[in-house]
Amino acid sequence: MKNFLLSLVLLAGVTACNQTQKDSTKELSGKMPKMVFTDTGVYDFGDITEGDTVSRNFKFKNEGEFPLIINNIQASCGCTTPEWPKKPIEPGQESSIKVLFNSQGKRGVQNKTVTVYANTDPAYSELAFRVMVNPRDSSSTKTAQ
Repeated sequence: MKNFLLSLVLLAGVTACNQTQKDSTKELSGKMPKMVFTDTGVYDFGDITEGDTVSRNFKFKNEGEFPLIINNIQASCGCTTPEWPKKPIEPGQESSIKVLFNSQGKRGVQNKTVTVYANTDPAYSELAFRVMVNPRDSSSTKTAQ
């Protein structure tokens, strides 16, 4: 009987601890850093000529209650270069991620993504852009003689 009562007390204690842990995890997740971008959807650079480089600052704000840390950014192609803040972005602070696209060797419609990994929930965000790369006019290119 003593063993039964002891087991019952232990079970109640474990259940209470698990519920407390779930509540604190839920409470903390609402306070996690939150990266909110000014622009949503796919950014359109419009038309450019092959060989041109274009850039865009994707602005965001940390709307969480803890500092936001960008761990890494990965571009979908070597033609796209991201630049991001290396220091933590404090709650309420704004910052931006600069994305450069080099159209050398590219033609036609280009759809690219940049994946941002940070201490947020979810752990990553994606930036997307498109650009129409028109061929360089071959008549304006000089040939060596």
